[in-house]
Amino acid sequence: MAITMLVGNDVSDAETALLDDVVVRASVDFNGLPANKAKSGCWRSASFIIGVEVAERFAYYGISSNLISYLTGPLGQSTATAAENVNAWNGAAMLLPLFGAFVADSFLGRYRTIIIASLLYVLGLGFLSMSAALHSYNSSHSKNDANNLACSPPPFEVIVFFFSLYLVAFAQGGHKPCVQAFGADQFDEEDPEECKAKSSFFNWWYFSMNGGILVAFSVLSYIQENLSWELGFGIPCIAMCLALIIFLLGSMTYRFRINSDKRNPFVRIGWVFMKAARNWHAAPTVISIEEEAQQILPYEGAKFKFLEKALLTPDGSEDNGNVCSTGDVHDAKAILRLVPIWCSCLGYAIVFSQTSTLFTKQGATMDRHIISGFQIPAASLQALICLSIVLFIPIYDRVLVPIARAITKKPAGISMLQRIGAGIILSFLAMVIAALTERQRLETAIKYGLVNKPKATIPMSVWWLAPQYLLFGIADAFTMVGLQEFFYDQVPSELKSIGLALYLSIFGIGSFLSSFLISVIEKASSGDGHDSWFSNNLNRAHLDYFYWLLAALSAATIAAYAYFANHYVYNTKSKV
Repeated sequence: MAITMLVGNDVSDAETALLDDVVVRASVDFNGLPANKAKSGCWRSASFIIGVEVAERFAYYGISSNLISYLTGPLGQSTATAAENVNAWNGAAMLLPLFGAFVADSFLGRYRTIIIASLLYVLGLGFLSMSAALHSYNSSHSKNDANNLACSPPPFEVIVFFFSLYLVAFAQGGHKPCVQAFGADQFDEEDPEECKAKSSFFNWWYFSMNGGILVAFSVLSYIQENLSWELGFGIPCIAMCLALIIFLLGSMTYRFRINSDKRNPFVRIGWVFMKAARNWHAAPTVISIEEEAQQILPYEGAKFKFLEKALLTPDGSEDNGNVCSTGDVHDAKAILRLVPIWCSCLGYAIVFSQTSTLFTKQGATMDRHIISGFQIPAASLQALICLSIVLFIPIYDRVLVPIARAITKKPAGISMLQRIGAGIILSFLAMVIAALTERQRLETAIKYGLVNKPKATIPMSVWWLAPQYLLFGIADAFTMVGLQEFFYDQVPSELKSIGLALYLSIFGIGSFLSSFLISVIEKASSGDGHDSWFSNNLNRAHLDYFYWLLAALSAATIAAYAYFANHYVYNTKSKV
């Protein structure tokens, strides 16, 4: 969708200013006409898109939150194997947005990508429901066969399940970065009021999203464990159908960004790095070798002057027909400056991945009764994370931000990097609490002689886990929202989807690293007949040791992040 606007030289400055007040620069509506500020975008459009995200997150977490229970239950996997598989799937789901964003920003656009991804999402969830039905069919036909009871599920059933699961991850990879970027596109960055509203958009986006996740944790985990997995997977499929309908209903209100530079942004920025590498030894007078080596490192303002060699030909002379523009070099530097922040947040992502795996298995061993005869599913404890987010974000947006704004004179109250850092510190405290709680659980098992009874319920209320879940929720409200806004704000305008995909990839790599860490520790701690830290009998395991290790990792993360964040230079357009 594009439009060509021809404005004659005789148009006065006053008329141009009046035009800017009526339409949004570099944006068109659904019909390809200049986007009218009064009739498109802002909260009217963002409301549709937020509704889509609520339904999609309900569907996604309806699958992921209790996935470890399905793997250790119907599929019969061990705790360690199931945790590794969940982390691997989460990792893929968080890395695939890089591909989805590439397709959106280079070829299809965000709107079309969202529609195609939604259709694939529905297909994947439908197949997942079918795989659960297939398991029920196989179980009903083998329940009277004693030999089959001890066997693993048929290979075809496992293949269908994992194919469906990764199809969902693939679809989510196209949906997730594009929906949020498309939502933020509905606000005009050049309008002071809309710019301020966009900062609030990220808060209320995360607030609403967690409302959907909260329902998924509270309702779907109960349905899956107490009614049927087919229904537990089928309801998310219906939710995604509704999400697609909601998205299409808002089409006439949306603003669509157009780029004045028609070149592929990936080719344009990639060409800068290639030219800089080719001209590495050119023009020694521009910058000394010692300075050049230092500028590659992410400190001293992260200027990355070595990229300026992309402005030169191999012999050191200027050739405007064969070199990159200064704008291209500036955009390449903006991308490169994100790398240290990205890397320093990986520790947070590793810690974050435990909330849907080991925390859930930990809670499954404890007393989960609320009233006599009714106990909550272990996976539903993750609802506490969403609950703390839903309660905290309004306080943050309506109380803490205005106070901070009055002190710092910044539109957002505190900078994006300060917000991220606050969440990382809180995640460290959450892991310390988790380790202490697990130590108490193990001591309770010893006290009541339940060490060798893995299926026995530890006489310790599951609400002991509430503090670590609640603290993680508040940490998320700081770090997750901060990362979303930071990676959207700091990338070139035509790469907004990629910016959000980069934020998601932190948690993708973090999940893979968590899976690798669990695998290594499982092998290292299970030798000589000893139970591993992740023994299937959690009463003989040592999750507390693992949590202390993650707490130490969080402390190292805080130090690394503080260093890089302190030396980061914001993109000059940022309103921090």
